[in-house]
Amino acid sequence: MQIRRKPHWLQKKVSPTDHAAMDRLLGSLRLNTVCREASCPNISECFRQKQATLLIMGKECTRSCSFCNVSANLPSPLDPDEPGRVAAAVTALELQHVVITSPTRDDLADGGSGHFAATVKAIRAVSPETVIELLVPDFQGSLQSLAVVTAAQPDILGHNIETVPRLYSIRAGADYRRSLDLLTAARESAPEIPTKTGLMLGLGESSAEVLATLMDIRATGCAYLSIGQYLAPSRNHYPVAAFIEPAEFDRYRAEAVALGFVHVESAPYVRSSYHADRYRQN
Repeated sequence: MQIRRKPHWLQKKVSPTDHAAMDRLLGSLRLNTVCREASCPNISECFRQKQATLLIMGKECTRSCSFCNVSANLPSPLDPDEPGRVAAAVTALELQHVVITSPTRDDLADGGSGHFAATVKAIRAVSPETVIELLVPDFQGSLQSLAVVTAAQPDILGHNIETVPRLYSIRAGADYRRSLDLLTAARESAPEIPTKTGLMLGLGESSAEVLATLMDIRATGCAYLSIGQYLAPSRNHYPVAAFIEPAEFDRYRAEAVALGFVHVESAPYVRSSYHADRYRQN
């Protein structure tokens, strides 16, 4: 049964008027954000602080995950000028840390890895001190595509596990082991680049399943972890099974730190790129 009423700790308000300037800048550069496409509840807070997770390679995804609000329509061709516009946004916003992600592009031979690399190169050319964090899809398990991304030398490489293996039916086209293998391969092939992943809670997972998943993730060598509450974007998406209390998020943080994660953000409103600049402070 879908739970419709949010508890008191999940009452953050989105106020579009608070981030009109950010909208205008990104609009002028014809750039998309996962903040808007995924209906992130933190959008007003982050945009006010001139922070955004840039969504490259269009707004259409080749998969149809039942939890995600990103469109699953036919993707558009890649825009070769987009990396330069991303770099322009980084300089205009004077970003010290930028997070860049994409929809899954299974229609592309390299899964979009070359476009990720070109974007890193464009940013480095104009703002070499900016910390670049990439949040990549699974590239259908292609180690060649992964190598293209790691060769570009982002400062952080993220790939989200999202949920426990029993619930992977919500991730159309994804595979739990394949995602773990990508994190392992990234760490083994480029040990100088810390890896990062994220989990959503409230999908019907048990505490034992979460802890087992944390152990699987840590076994890949992953350093950074985010844990947040799943919030269904609409009634047509996968329903929320439970609202996890803040104290439970604190417990999972302690468990993850004990397993050896270098930095963990765990709270109801945490998302994979929320407070992204905190991770490297440890």
